[in-house]
Amino acid sequence: MRSLRLILTNPRYFGPAWAFASLNILFGTWAIYIPTVKEDLGIDKATLGIALFFLSLGVFTVFPVASKIINKIGVGKATWFGVLLLCISALFPLMASSFLTLAIALFFFGTTNGFLDISMNTLVTEIEKEDRQNFMSASHGFFSLGGVIAGLGSFLILVFQNRVLHMMVAVSLVIVVSFIFHKQYKNIIAAPIEKAPFSFKNFKPLILLGLVSFVVMGSEGAIVDWSGLFLKEISLAPEAIWGAGFLGFQIMMTLGRFLGDAISSRIGSVKIVAFGASIALIGYLLVLTSNMYLAIAGFALTGLGFSVIIPELFRIGGNVKGVESSQGVAFIAGTGYSGFLLGPVILGFLAEEFSLITSFMVLLVSVMVVLATTLVLKKRRKTAS
Repeated sequence: MRSLRLILTNPRYFGPAWAFASLNILFGTWAIYIPTVKEDLGIDKATLGIALFFLSLGVFTVFPVASKIINKIGVGKATWFGVLLLCISALFPLMASSFLTLAIALFFFGTTNGFLDISMNTLVTEIEKEDRQNFMSASHGFFSLGGVIAGLGSFLILVFQNRVLHMMVAVSLVIVVSFIFHKQYKNIIAAPIEKAPFSFKNFKPLILLGLVSFVVMGSEGAIVDWSGLFLKEISLAPEAIWGAGFLGFQIMMTLGRFLGDAISSRIGSVKIVAFGASIALIGYLLVLTSNMYLAIAGFALTGLGFSVIIPELFRIGGNVKGVESSQGVAFIAGTGYSGFLLGPVILGFLAEEFSLITSFMVLLVSVMVVLATTLVLKKRRKTAS
Protein backbone atom coordinates (compact mmCIF):
# COMPACT_ATOMS: atom_id res chain seq x y z
CA MET A 1 0.00 0.00 0.00
CA ARG A 2 3.07 2.26 0.25
CA SER A 3 3.11 2.75 -3.53
CA LEU A 4 -0.57 3.71 -3.45
CA ARG A 5 0.17 6.40 -0.85
CA LEU A 6 3.05 7.57 -3.03
CA ILE A 7 0.73 8.04 -6.00
CA LEU A 8 -1.96 9.81 -4.02
CA THR A 9 0.44 12.25 -2.36
CA ASN A 10 2.82 13.13 -5.21
CA PRO A 11 1.70 14.64 -8.56
CA ARG A 12 4.77 13.17 -10.31
CA TYR A 13 3.39 9.68 -9.72
CA PHE A 14 -0.31 10.48 -9.89
CA GLY A 15 -0.04 11.78 -13.48
CA PRO A 16 1.23 8.50 -15.00
CA ALA A 17 -1.11 6.45 -12.78
CA TRP A 18 -4.05 8.50 -14.06
CA ALA A 19 -3.06 7.55 -17.62
CA PHE A 20 -3.61 3.90 -16.59
CA ALA A 21 -7.00 4.79 -15.12
CA SER A 22 -7.91 6.81 -18.22
CA LEU A 23 -7.39 3.85 -20.53
CA ASN A 24 -9.87 1.70 -18.63
CA ILE A 25 -12.37 4.49 -17.99
CA LEU A 26 -12.84 4.91 -21.74
CA PHE A 27 -12.53 1.23 -22.65
CA GLY A 28 -14.92 0.28 -19.85
CA THR A 29 -17.47 2.88 -20.92
CA TRP A 30 -17.40 1.36 -24.40
CA ALA A 31 -17.74 -2.14 -22.93
CA ILE A 32 -20.95 -1.44 -21.00
CA TYR A 33 -22.65 -0.31 -24.23
CA ILE A 34 -21.70 -3.42 -26.23
CA PRO A 35 -25.15 -5.06 -25.77
CA THR A 36 -26.87 -1.85 -26.91
CA VAL A 37 -24.61 -1.43 -29.94
CA LYS A 38 -25.19 -5.07 -30.92
CA GLU A 39 -28.94 -4.62 -30.66
CA ASP A 40 -29.08 -1.27 -32.49
CA LEU A 41 -26.96 -2.52 -35.38
CA GLY A 42 -28.91 -5.78 -35.62
CA ILE A 43 -25.82 -8.00 -35.67
CA ASP A 44 -25.42 -11.47 -34.16
CA LYS A 45 -22.81 -12.58 -31.60
CA ALA A 46 -20.44 -13.97 -34.24
CA THR A 47 -20.53 -10.72 -36.20
CA LEU A 48 -19.90 -8.79 -33.00
CA GLY A 49 -16.93 -11.08 -32.37
CA ILE A 50 -15.53 -10.16 -35.80
CA ALA A 51 -15.95 -6.46 -35.01
CA LEU A 52 -14.08 -6.95 -31.73
CA PHE A 53 -11.32 -8.67 -33.70
CA PHE A 54 -10.71 -5.37 -35.50
CA LEU A 55 -10.08 -3.77 -32.12
CA SER A 56 -7.46 -6.48 -31.51
CA LEU A 57 -6.04 -5.94 -34.99
CA GLY A 58 -5.62 -2.24 -34.24
CA VAL A 59 -3.67 -3.01 -31.08
CA PHE A 60 -1.29 -5.41 -32.82
CA THR A 61 -0.86 -3.07 -35.80
CA VAL A 62 0.58 -0.31 -33.62
CA PHE A 63 2.99 -2.57 -31.72
CA PRO A 64 5.80 -2.59 -34.34
CA VAL A 65 5.86 1.21 -34.71
CA ALA A 66 4.96 2.41 -31.20
CA SER A 67 8.46 2.15 -29.74
CA LYS A 68 9.94 4.14 -32.63
CA ILE A 69 7.40 6.93 -32.16
CA ILE A 70 7.93 6.94 -28.39
CA ASN A 71 11.71 7.18 -28.76
CA LYS A 72 11.43 9.93 -31.35
CA ILE A 73 9.08 12.29 -29.51
CA GLY A 74 9.81 11.23 -25.93
CA VAL A 75 7.88 8.87 -23.71
CA GLY A 76 6.25 11.69 -21.73
CA LYS A 77 4.85 13.45 -24.79
CA ALA A 78 3.88 10.08 -26.28
CA THR A 79 1.80 9.29 -23.20
CA TRP A 80 0.07 12.70 -23.30
CA PHE A 81 -0.62 12.40 -27.05
CA GLY A 82 -1.82 8.83 -26.46
CA VAL A 83 -4.39 10.05 -23.93
CA LEU A 84 -5.64 12.73 -26.35
CA LEU A 85 -5.88 10.32 -29.31
CA LEU A 86 -7.67 7.75 -27.17
CA CYS A 87 -10.23 10.36 -26.11
CA ILE A 88 -10.98 11.12 -29.76
CA SER A 89 -11.13 7.51 -30.97
CA ALA A 90 -13.31 6.39 -28.02
CA LEU A 91 -16.27 8.33 -29.39
CA PHE A 92 -16.46 6.68 -32.81
CA PRO A 93 -17.47 3.06 -31.91
CA LEU A 94 -20.56 4.41 -30.14
CA MET A 95 -21.43 6.51 -33.21
CA ALA A 96 -21.24 3.57 -35.65
CA SER A 97 -24.25 3.11 -37.91
CA SER A 98 -23.26 -0.22 -39.50
CA PHE A 99 -20.98 -3.21 -39.02
CA LEU A 100 -18.43 -1.67 -41.38
CA THR A 101 -18.23 1.66 -39.55
CA LEU A 102 -18.10 -0.19 -36.21
CA ALA A 103 -15.18 -2.34 -37.41
CA ILE A 104 -13.27 0.71 -38.68
CA ALA A 105 -13.96 2.66 -35.48
CA LEU A 106 -12.83 -0.25 -33.31
CA PHE A 107 -9.65 -0.61 -35.34
CA PHE A 108 -8.62 2.98 -34.58
CA PHE A 109 -9.81 2.65 -30.98
CA GLY A 110 -7.58 -0.42 -30.67
CA THR A 111 -4.64 1.42 -32.23
CA THR A 112 -4.81 4.25 -29.69
CA ASN A 113 -5.37 1.73 -26.87
CA GLY A 114 -2.22 -0.14 -27.82
CA PHE A 115 -0.13 3.01 -28.23
CA LEU A 116 -1.13 4.43 -24.84
CA ASP A 117 -0.62 1.03 -23.19
CA ILE A 118 2.98 0.82 -24.40
CA SER A 119 3.84 4.46 -23.74
CA MET A 120 2.42 4.65 -20.21
CA ASN A 121 4.13 1.40 -19.13
CA THR A 122 7.40 2.70 -20.53
CA LEU A 123 6.84 6.01 -18.73
CA VAL A 124 6.36 4.35 -15.34
CA THR A 125 9.44 2.19 -15.96
CA GLU A 126 11.56 5.27 -16.67
CA ILE A 127 10.30 7.12 -13.60
CA GLU A 128 11.02 4.08 -11.45
CA LYS A 129 14.60 4.05 -12.77
CA GLU A 130 15.09 7.76 -12.22
CA ASP A 131 13.53 7.95 -8.75
CA ARG A 132 14.21 4.41 -7.53
CA GLN A 133 10.59 4.17 -6.47
CA ASN A 134 8.39 1.19 -7.36
CA PHE A 135 4.81 2.01 -8.27
CA MET A 136 4.15 -0.14 -11.36
CA SER A 137 1.83 -2.55 -9.55
CA ALA A 138 -0.17 0.28 -7.99
CA SER A 139 -0.38 1.93 -11.42
CA HIS A 140 -1.99 -1.23 -12.75
CA GLY A 141 -4.29 -0.98 -9.75
CA PHE A 142 -5.30 2.42 -11.10
CA PHE A 143 -6.10 0.71 -14.40
CA SER A 144 -8.57 -1.45 -12.50
CA LEU A 145 -9.81 1.63 -10.66
CA GLY A 146 -10.58 3.15 -14.05
CA GLY A 147 -12.79 0.13 -14.73
CA VAL A 148 -14.57 0.74 -11.43
CA ILE A 149 -15.25 4.34 -12.45
CA ALA A 150 -16.57 3.14 -15.81
CA GLY A 151 -18.72 0.54 -14.08
CA LEU A 152 -20.20 3.14 -11.75
CA GLY A 153 -20.95 5.16 -14.86
CA SER A 154 -23.19 2.33 -16.06
CA PHE A 155 -25.81 3.49 -13.58
CA LEU A 156 -26.00 6.74 -15.55
CA ILE A 157 -27.29 4.95 -18.67
CA LEU A 158 -30.88 5.82 -17.88
CA VAL A 159 -29.90 9.39 -16.95
CA PHE A 160 -28.13 10.20 -20.22
CA GLN A 161 -30.14 7.88 -22.49
CA ASN A 162 -27.49 8.68 -25.10
CA ARG A 163 -24.33 6.60 -25.29
CA VAL A 164 -22.30 9.22 -27.17
CA LEU A 165 -23.14 11.84 -24.54
CA HIS A 166 -22.16 9.36 -21.84
CA MET A 167 -18.78 8.79 -23.52
CA MET A 168 -18.28 12.54 -23.91
CA VAL A 169 -18.68 12.94 -20.15
CA ALA A 170 -16.09 10.18 -19.58
CA VAL A 171 -13.75 11.82 -22.10
CA SER A 172 -14.15 15.18 -20.37
CA LEU A 173 -13.21 13.65 -17.01
CA VAL A 174 -10.10 12.05 -18.52
CA ILE A 175 -8.95 15.18 -20.35
CA VAL A 176 -9.48 17.61 -17.46
CA VAL A 177 -7.52 15.52 -14.93
CA SER A 178 -4.84 14.62 -17.50
CA PHE A 179 -4.39 18.27 -18.47
CA ILE A 180 -3.78 19.20 -14.83
CA PHE A 181 -1.13 16.53 -14.24
CA HIS A 182 0.47 15.87 -17.66
CA LYS A 183 3.08 18.61 -17.11
CA GLN A 184 4.58 16.41 -14.41
CA TYR A 185 5.71 13.83 -16.97
CA LYS A 186 5.50 15.26 -20.50
CA ASN A 187 9.24 16.10 -20.74
CA ILE A 188 10.50 12.68 -19.64
CA ILE A 189 12.57 10.87 -22.27
CA ALA A 190 13.19 7.11 -22.22
CA ALA A 191 16.78 5.91 -21.92
CA PRO A 192 18.01 3.70 -24.81
CA ILE A 193 17.46 -0.01 -24.18
CA GLU A 194 19.57 -2.77 -25.69
CA LYS A 195 17.50 -5.74 -26.79
CA ALA A 196 18.93 -9.17 -26.05
CA PRO A 197 18.14 -12.00 -28.50
CA PHE A 198 15.76 -14.65 -27.18
CA SER A 199 17.24 -18.12 -26.58
CA PHE A 200 14.80 -20.75 -27.84
CA LYS A 201 16.59 -23.58 -26.08
CA ASN A 202 15.23 -22.25 -22.80
CA PHE A 203 11.75 -21.67 -24.20
CA LYS A 204 10.14 -24.88 -22.91
CA PRO A 205 9.76 -23.89 -19.20
CA LEU A 206 7.79 -20.82 -20.27
CA ILE A 207 5.12 -22.72 -22.19
CA LEU A 208 3.03 -23.57 -19.12
CA LEU A 209 3.31 -20.03 -17.81
CA GLY A 210 2.31 -18.67 -21.20
CA LEU A 211 -0.71 -20.98 -21.29
CA VAL A 212 -1.86 -19.74 -17.88
CA SER A 213 -1.32 -16.13 -18.93
CA PHE A 214 -3.32 -16.63 -22.13
CA VAL A 215 -6.23 -18.28 -20.27
CA VAL A 216 -6.39 -15.74 -17.45
CA MET A 217 -6.11 -12.66 -19.64
CA GLY A 218 -8.51 -14.23 -22.14
CA SER A 219 -11.01 -14.70 -19.33
CA GLU A 220 -10.55 -11.09 -18.27
CA GLY A 221 -11.27 -9.93 -21.80
CA ALA A 222 -14.33 -12.17 -21.98
CA ILE A 223 -15.84 -10.71 -18.83
CA VAL A 224 -15.16 -7.15 -20.01
CA ASP A 225 -16.88 -7.79 -23.35
CA TRP A 226 -19.56 -10.38 -22.52
CA SER A 227 -20.64 -9.94 -18.88
CA GLY A 228 -23.22 -7.32 -19.82
CA LEU A 229 -24.68 -9.52 -22.53
CA PHE A 230 -24.76 -12.50 -20.13
CA LEU A 231 -26.75 -10.53 -17.55
CA LYS A 232 -29.08 -9.24 -20.25
CA GLU A 233 -29.81 -12.46 -22.17
CA ILE A 234 -29.18 -15.25 -19.66
CA SER A 235 -29.95 -13.67 -16.28
CA LEU A 236 -32.66 -11.43 -17.79
CA ALA A 237 -31.41 -8.48 -15.73
CA PRO A 238 -32.94 -5.01 -16.22
CA GLU A 239 -30.96 -2.54 -18.33
CA ALA A 240 -29.69 -0.57 -15.33
CA ILE A 241 -27.99 -3.75 -14.00
CA TRP A 242 -26.19 -4.82 -17.20
CA GLY A 243 -22.96 -3.16 -16.08
CA ALA A 244 -23.07 -4.56 -12.53
CA GLY A 245 -21.06 -7.68 -13.38
CA PHE A 246 -18.31 -5.60 -14.96
CA LEU A 247 -18.38 -3.23 -11.97
CA GLY A 248 -18.10 -6.04 -9.41
CA PHE A 249 -15.30 -7.64 -11.41
CA GLN A 250 -13.34 -4.37 -11.54
CA ILE A 251 -13.85 -3.48 -7.86
CA MET A 252 -12.50 -6.82 -6.67
CA MET A 253 -9.75 -6.77 -9.28
CA THR A 254 -8.64 -3.39 -7.94
CA LEU A 255 -8.74 -4.56 -4.32
CA GLY A 256 -6.74 -7.68 -5.14
CA ARG A 257 -4.04 -5.74 -7.00
CA PHE A 258 -3.53 -3.33 -4.12
CA LEU A 259 -3.33 -6.15 -1.54
CA GLY A 260 -1.85 -9.06 -3.52
CA ASP A 261 1.84 -8.33 -2.84
CA ALA A 262 1.41 -8.71 0.92
CA ILE A 263 -0.36 -12.07 0.50
CA SER A 264 2.23 -13.31 -1.98
CA SER A 265 5.10 -12.56 0.40
CA ARG A 266 3.46 -14.86 2.95
CA ILE A 267 2.40 -17.88 0.88
CA GLY A 268 4.56 -17.72 -2.27
CA SER A 269 3.91 -17.23 -5.99
CA VAL A 270 2.68 -20.71 -6.99
CA LYS A 271 0.31 -20.98 -4.02
CA ILE A 272 -1.23 -17.59 -4.68
CA VAL A 273 -1.83 -18.54 -8.35
CA ALA A 274 -3.59 -21.71 -7.17
CA PHE A 275 -5.53 -19.71 -4.57
CA GLY A 276 -6.59 -17.16 -7.17
CA ALA A 277 -7.65 -19.86 -9.64
CA SER A 278 -9.73 -21.55 -6.93
CA ILE A 279 -11.56 -18.30 -6.17
CA ALA A 280 -12.17 -17.70 -9.89
CA LEU A 281 -13.50 -21.26 -10.21
CA ILE A 282 -16.09 -20.61 -7.51
CA GLY A 283 -16.94 -17.34 -9.25
CA TYR A 284 -17.66 -19.04 -12.57
CA LEU A 285 -19.83 -21.65 -10.85
CA LEU A 286 -21.93 -18.82 -9.43
CA VAL A 287 -22.14 -17.14 -12.84
CA LEU A 288 -23.36 -20.38 -14.43
CA THR A 289 -26.31 -20.57 -12.03
CA SER A 290 -27.75 -17.80 -14.25
CA ASN A 291 -29.35 -16.17 -11.21
CA MET A 292 -28.86 -12.42 -11.58
CA TYR A 293 -27.55 -11.78 -8.05
CA LEU A 294 -25.38 -14.91 -7.93
CA ALA A 295 -23.99 -14.12 -11.39
CA ILE A 296 -22.99 -10.60 -10.31
CA ALA A 297 -21.35 -12.03 -7.17
CA GLY A 298 -19.64 -14.61 -9.40
CA PHE A 299 -18.17 -11.95 -11.67
CA ALA A 300 -16.86 -10.14 -8.58
CA LEU A 301 -15.24 -13.29 -7.17
CA THR A 302 -13.68 -14.03 -10.55
CA GLY A 303 -12.14 -10.55 -10.56
CA LEU A 304 -10.68 -11.14 -7.09
CA GLY A 305 -9.21 -14.47 -8.15
CA PHE A 306 -7.66 -13.22 -11.38
CA SER A 307 -6.24 -10.05 -9.81
CA VAL A 308 -3.41 -11.89 -8.07
CA ILE A 309 -2.48 -14.31 -10.87
CA ILE A 310 -0.90 -12.17 -13.61
CA PRO A 311 1.53 -10.30 -11.29
CA GLU A 312 2.74 -13.65 -9.94
CA LEU A 313 3.20 -15.04 -13.46
CA PHE A 314 5.52 -12.10 -14.15
CA ARG A 315 7.48 -12.95 -10.99
CA ILE A 316 7.78 -16.65 -11.90
CA GLY A 317 8.52 -15.94 -15.57
CA GLY A 318 11.24 -13.49 -14.59
CA ASN A 319 13.02 -16.21 -12.60
CA VAL A 320 12.98 -19.15 -15.02
CA LYS A 321 16.38 -20.81 -14.98
CA GLY A 322 18.47 -20.02 -18.07
CA VAL A 323 16.16 -17.22 -19.25
CA GLU A 324 16.82 -13.52 -18.73
CA SER A 325 14.11 -11.91 -16.61
CA SER A 326 13.21 -9.40 -19.34
CA GLN A 327 12.70 -12.21 -21.86
CA GLY A 328 10.53 -14.23 -19.49
CA VAL A 329 8.38 -11.25 -18.60
CA ALA A 330 8.04 -10.25 -22.26
CA PHE A 331 6.82 -13.74 -23.16
CA ILE A 332 4.23 -13.75 -20.36
CA ALA A 333 3.03 -10.29 -21.37
CA GLY A 334 2.75 -11.25 -25.04
CA THR A 335 0.77 -14.44 -24.47
CA GLY A 336 -1.43 -12.71 -21.91
CA TYR A 337 -2.26 -9.78 -24.13
CA SER A 338 -3.02 -12.16 -27.00
CA GLY A 339 -5.49 -13.97 -24.77
CA PHE A 340 -7.11 -10.72 -23.65
CA LEU A 341 -7.73 -9.69 -27.25
CA LEU A 342 -8.48 -13.04 -28.91
CA GLY A 343 -10.44 -14.66 -26.06
CA PRO A 344 -13.59 -12.54 -26.55
CA VAL A 345 -13.49 -13.20 -30.29
CA ILE A 346 -13.31 -16.98 -29.82
CA LEU A 347 -16.06 -16.89 -27.22
CA GLY A 348 -18.22 -14.81 -29.55
CA PHE A 349 -18.23 -17.60 -32.13
CA LEU A 350 -18.94 -20.20 -29.41
CA ALA A 351 -21.83 -18.10 -28.11
CA GLU A 352 -23.34 -17.80 -31.58
CA GLU A 353 -22.83 -21.45 -32.49
CA PHE A 354 -24.00 -22.80 -29.13
CA SER A 355 -24.84 -20.31 -26.35
CA LEU A 356 -23.34 -17.87 -23.87
CA ILE A 357 -23.70 -20.58 -21.23
CA THR A 358 -21.41 -22.79 -23.33
CA SER A 359 -18.86 -19.97 -23.63
CA PHE A 360 -18.71 -19.52 -19.86
CA MET A 361 -18.51 -23.27 -19.34
CA VAL A 362 -15.39 -23.20 -21.53
CA LEU A 363 -14.00 -20.47 -19.27
CA LEU A 364 -14.76 -22.64 -16.23
CA VAL A 365 -12.82 -25.55 -17.74
CA SER A 366 -9.97 -23.18 -18.62
CA VAL A 367 -9.65 -22.14 -14.96
CA MET A 368 -9.52 -25.83 -14.03
CA VAL A 369 -6.57 -26.14 -16.42
CA VAL A 370 -4.87 -23.23 -14.65
CA LEU A 371 -5.41 -24.92 -11.29
CA ALA A 372 -3.93 -28.18 -12.64
CA THR A 373 -0.98 -26.27 -14.05
CA THR A 374 -0.08 -24.96 -10.58
CA LEU A 375 0.42 -28.56 -9.45
CA VAL A 376 2.94 -29.07 -12.26
CA LEU A 377 4.70 -25.81 -11.38
CA LYS A 378 4.86 -26.85 -7.74
CA LYS A 379 6.43 -30.22 -8.65
CA ARG A 380 8.98 -28.53 -10.92
CA ARG A 381 9.99 -26.12 -8.15
CA LYS A 382 10.45 -29.02 -5.71
CA THR A 383 12.54 -30.89 -8.29
CA ALA A 384 14.65 -27.79 -9.00
CA SER A 385 15.30 -27.30 -5.29
